[in-house]
Amino acid sequence: MYDILLSNARIIDGTGNPWFHGAIGIKDRRIARIGAFEAEAGRHLDIEGRIVCPGFIDIHSHADLEILACPHPQNKIQQGVTTEATGNCGQSTAPVNQGTLEQLKQYLGLSSQDLSWDWSSLDEFWNRVQKQGLPTNIAPLVGQGTIRNAVMGFAQREPEAQELSEMKRLVSQAMEQGAFGLSSGLIYPPGLFSTAAEMIELAKIVQQFDGIYASHVRSETGNIIEAYEEAIAVCRASGVKLQISHHKACGRDNWGKVAQTIELIEAARQSGLDVSSDQYPYLAACTHLSAFLPPWAHEGGVQALLERLQSPADRKLLKQYIQERDDWENGIKQVGWDRIVISRVLCEEDKPVQGKTLQEIIAEKRADPFEWLFDFLLRNQADVRIFSFGVCEEDLCRVMTHPSTMFGTDGGAVAAQPEAKPHPRNYGVYPKILGEYVSRKQVLSLEEAIRKMSSFPAQKLGIRDRGLLRAGNWADLVVFDPNTIIDGADYQGEAWKPRGIQAVLVNGEIIVQDGEFTGKTPGQVLRRGSFAG
Repeated sequence: MYDILLSNARIIDGTGNPWFHGAIGIKDRRIARIGAFEAEAGRHLDIEGRIVCPGFIDIHSHADLEILACPHPQNKIQQGVTTEATGNCGQSTAPVNQGTLEQLKQYLGLSSQDLSWDWSSLDEFWNRVQKQGLPTNIAPLVGQGTIRNAVMGFAQREPEAQELSEMKRLVSQAMEQGAFGLSSGLIYPPGLFSTAAEMIELAKIVQQFDGIYASHVRSETGNIIEAYEEAIAVCRASGVKLQISHHKACGRDNWGKVAQTIELIEAARQSGLDVSSDQYPYLAACTHLSAFLPPWAHEGGVQALLERLQSPADRKLLKQYIQERDDWENGIKQVGWDRIVISRVLCEEDKPVQGKTLQEIIAEKRADPFEWLFDFLLRNQADVRIFSFGVCEEDLCRVMTHPSTMFGTDGGAVAAQPEAKPHPRNYGVYPKILGEYVSRKQVLSLEEAIRKMSSFPAQKLGIRDRGLLRAGNWADLVVFDPNTIIDGADYQGEAWKPRGIQAVLVNGEIIVQDGEFTGKTPGQVLRRGSFAG
């Protein structure tokens, strides 16, 4: 007798093979049997011909940044995510150095959260999270930016020998505690101060543990080709498995360059390097507005940045850099004032500008663009989130169809109906792909899309007992109607819930039924290497 029986299903097992009719029996939280059979069960779900597939594995999540403040978020499980790889873009909540803690909180955008920060290591943080309960499984990465801050703060220089040694020790400690790899965010301070040589030394440690190096590369705009070459050079020199984050080319002048980045990935793979990338299916990125300021503005951390924004001489120099140079991720120049939308602000008086472009706001204020920009960042303590509409549909589809691409949300743990305007990727990545790019546009087959959502990211992370529907694997499942599934989120934050997902199971427990959260929190913090088979 099974605990749960799902019958009358069209089963997609995650391999990319065609679907088949059958049933799935679950016992002791694991898949016990798959095939054409009938049996008794404590709970019987008649799927009525809908799809049953592995739970989606979000290879690029930022849920760790809000998980303590928003302990039972529904935004991921509602779209079918059962496992999240957290700590991306160089940003993880540990390791913590009390001497640089305030810089870390500002770096992560968590200064306003009322948390005790009573942990120091990655292990201590996730043990605390596990105690409060998780709706999804977590596969943590450790952030290079967080590690650099713990050792060097926001110093714009190469590390001294003892500093590099300490960073390597912290990477090794995190890997020993079960981290799945190291991430970098090379457009964000302090990661942007790092050289390729520094990244190679840290990646060598990760390679010893068979982990991955997930990189938000140094440019997704004008210098994107050089940025991909750098990431692949780190992979080649260290032997680490490389995961390039949110593969895209931003800014009209850069459209079409993904053909070259794909060629770089293909050439690397042909030479024997394990290189892949991930993607979310939206034409807008989401980041910090301050990331579009030149690197020198960030040296010393957020407080030093705010002081520069108050200095007339520095403001003049900032304006000159933004207008004339693009040797860093100059999104204002590359994407444009008219394609950057304010998503979230801290300052109450600025709340009305959420949802408007920089160009619209400046026209309404009748202000000098740069003077307004610098004052705006000052009022909001440089903590402003934006949408950057810099991607074209043709590039998105080209990346999506490449065999080396898997999917991730780049989203956090957010409330169902937040006050600000979060990016729709927080709520709708997987339903959007299945509804728009599989069903309507037929860019991908259903089976290939599921492979990119399940077994492919599991393989990359080294998770052997999830991502495939196999007897003995944990029962992480999604049940959906391929004819009705679609995302419901928009950029104005007026809708969020996807449609067409009937049920989601995590570790053999139903956490979404008839599209609604059941309140159960069976998720586990996974540790690299601790798997069956």
